[in-house]
Amino acid sequence: MTAPSTFGLSSEARNLHWLLSNLVEEVPGVHSVTVVSSDGLMLLSSDAGLAKGGAAGRRTGPRGSSADLATIVSGIGSLTIGAAKLMDGGGVKQTMVAMDEGSVFVMSISDGSLLGVHATPDCDMSVIAYHMALFVGRAGHVLTPELRSELRKSMESAQ
Repeated sequence: MTAPSTFGLSSEARNLHWLLSNLVEEVPGVHSVTVVSSDGLMLLSSDAGLAKGGAAGRRTGPRGSSADLATIVSGIGSLTIGAAKLMDGGGVKQTMVAMDEGSVFVMSISDGSLLGVHATPDCDMSVIAYHMALFVGRAGHVLTPELRSELRKSMESAQ
């Protein structure tokens, strides 16, 4: 996994980077992960990289760009929030899209941010949803406006 350097970041930002890295490295079937702010900007990303143990050059993320997963997650989040409003369904907690060649999971974080995961088609959906809920539970209360600003700046400087 490639990620922006955590040098110079606050302990809260370093902790979120660690939680994200742990989600990608420890949960079977996860290709890439992103956190997107409520206004659609990428805050954290695992960078859609090479397959673990796969052939060199084999891409596992959407089009190979971490920004692409963030865009997809933001779009899915916006669409489902609009649908929930039209159906008087209340807040959207999570969304899952199962495709022939993969899955995308989107889960709300308490401040309106979204956690998105791109996974293999044969992943254990309940395990991924469980680990996403753990991430949201640990990250949601620390994702303050100040921390979101710090994470945005970190992502911008890494690009």
